[in-house]
Amino acid sequence: MNPDLDLTLERVIRAPRAVVWRAWTDPSRFAKWWLPAPTLCRVDRLEVRPGGGLVTRMSDDGVEFVPHMDASFLVVDELERIVFTNAIDSGWRPTHPAPVPMTAEITLSDHPDGTDYRILLRHGDPAARARHEELGFAEGWGSVTKQLAGLTEAEAAR
Repeated sequence: MNPDLDLTLERVIRAPRAVVWRAWTDPSRFAKWWLPAPTLCRVDRLEVRPGGGLVTRMSDDGVEFVPHMDASFLVVDELERIVFTNAIDSGWRPTHPAPVPMTAEITLSDHPDGTDYRILLRHGDPAARARHEELGFAEGWGSVTKQLAGLTEAEAAR
């Protein structure tokens, strides 16, 4: 973690790691939490393996879906870690994503109350980190993490 370049978020999710992992790897579950509500998500590709694509679209009206994310998974350690970047698109082409290029590392570990869920977003320079923070990193990623927790905690309670 480099505080000049990175942003982090942590949360305990009161669900087993396997349930949180499934929400990350199952397209129908992923679409339910990946974008802050009421924005809707459509998953075009979710290939959670090294080199696999992550392609999503978003809609505010439920009719027109526009591109949201086109990224590649770099590292996938089942039930423990997912690393993806939007600096390489799902076709493995270098890209200049808006609003900022980043590499996201998601780690899951056991916690007495469920899953210790951590997000580390790496940026290439302090300006990109600052831009991401200004655009609402904490609110956006915090909101979708809350939605992920809500989905998985409800599944775990069944």
